Amino acid sequence: MFSEGCDSILVVSNTAASTTSPSLPTDLAAAHAMILAERAKRIEAEAAASGTQAFIAHLKLMIEKLKRELYGRRSERTARLIDQMELQLAELEATATEDEIAAEATARQASLPAPTLRRRPVRKPFPEHLPRERVVVPAPTSCPCCGSLKLSKLGEDVTETLEVVPRSWKVIQTVREKFSCRACEAITQPPALFHVTPRGFVGPNLLATILFEKFGQHQPLNRQSERYAREGIDLSVSTLADQVGAATAALKPLLELIARHVMMAQRLHADDTTVPILAKGKTDTGRIWTYVRDDRPFGGADPPAALYFASRDRRQEHPNDHLAGWRGILQADAYGGYNGLYDPARPGGAVTSALCWSHARRGFFELADIAASARRGPGAAPVSPIALETVKRIDALFDIERGINGLSAEERRRIRQEQSRPLVEDLHAWLDEQRLKLSRSSSVAKPVDYMLKRWGRFALFLDDGRICLTNNAAERSLRGFALGRKAWLFVGSDRGAERAAAMATLITTAKLNDVDPQAWLADVLARIAGLPQSRLAELLPWNWQTGRADHRQAA
Repeated sequence: MFSEGCDSILVVSNTAASTTSPSLPTDLAAAHAMILAERAKRIEAEAAASGTQAFIAHLKLMIEKLKRELYGRRSERTARLIDQMELQLAELEATATEDEIAAEATARQASLPAPTLRRRPVRKPFPEHLPRERVVVPAPTSCPCCGSLKLSKLGEDVTETLEVVPRSWKVIQTVREKFSCRACEAITQPPALFHVTPRGFVGPNLLATILFEKFGQHQPLNRQSERYAREGIDLSVSTLADQVGAATAALKPLLELIARHVMMAQRLHADDTTVPILAKGKTDTGRIWTYVRDDRPFGGADPPAALYFASRDRRQEHPNDHLAGWRGILQADAYGGYNGLYDPARPGGAVTSALCWSHARRGFFELADIAASARRGPGAAPVSPIALETVKRIDALFDIERGINGLSAEERRRIRQEQSRPLVEDLHAWLDEQRLKLSRSSSVAKPVDYMLKRWGRFALFLDDGRICLTNNAAERSLRGFALGRKAWLFVGSDRGAERAAAMATLITTAKLNDVDPQAWLADVLARIAGLPQSRLAELLPWNWQTGRADHRQAA
């Protein structure tokens, strides 16, 4: 058994052995001067660390603020600024850690108290499903203090370290034995296994990795090919492209099932974003369209899903084709290309339009952002009091919506009638009154007119609990394209854009259902050929998740 005194001796001896002490002066005055110099260095280091910490806190605050504005008018510029600031933040935090280690070493050498360490976020426990490898440090066979062999175990301290095993490659040899019948001389052999590519040689896990890296992580095939080559595997870009095309064709039946599910919704979120499409000697500004079904805000039991389409332009005919035969509530911005859907003479009936309050709020927020006005300096336009008051009133509506998210449609409608309707009517009357005081050239007149001219479509949420206050579901579904096009720059053709839209449908739908897209794709690619058409629905993300949970519970 170790005593407290023995522990202290052991720690001191280990410390003395692990650090090399500098030559100390024998003169008292010189020693005093050395201590004062070391203390001054420590104070200077702590002052620098304090300044670094303040700057880190400022950068974190700015990043969070910019993330809230990520999909505003200057979304591309804001996204680039966030990337730069996060890079700078990472460098500063790495520098702060290096300075802490240097300060600790200086304090030990000068026999000074250890410096105060900066606060770090509390680490979450590692997931339970990860395998644990137990490594036991050899215990001493005798007491380091007195040399006694009578040691008894008091307990143990366990330190967990997260480690990763580098990716390993293997070749699976599938053997199909061939037999002949001695009676009739007929030859029998098991059928060949399914490969997504005819005479294929890529397994489903590798194929899912290629697909998810390209369409989910925005890594073009040429970069993947280079990375595989560094790992000793020669997969050319043309080989990878062949696999992507074959996989897209194999997954088409699931894409059709998801499209059918989305178009059965009573309410859809719709939006679009730009995507460069290669043309002769140039790139055209094409479009990716998204339609999101998400009934969870009003307590719907149907699973969420997203459907994407691609086009080379933004003409009105595209949403008309996408939603041909569909009727329901369409939550979108005020883009005129949707107007054909709202026409009462439309075959099959008109679509109901519900506009996004978050989109309208941005126009006022840009004129009410006090921090941005301060950064622009004395020459900046003053903060608009009308815009500031409008933002406050709209935020009061959002506060109510947060409290009713997930309730049934009828319950949401009841609460909105009681709490939101008075606020909406007051806002309408107040905006009408303020508009009379504004000139035609006033900057705040534009967002005011945007709302007043479409007030009925903004206020529609009061009478229907299925409608959301915002169209954020559609905007979130386009985030991958908005950020990813910086990596892949453009798509090579119209077919390439359609392929990207198809894979985005599969990957985003998996994410909406809390399913790992890569694991799901690997399992689907391995099983889809062996399932009859009547059972393909088992592979849809929401059914696949339930099936795997039941299987784990049974195991």
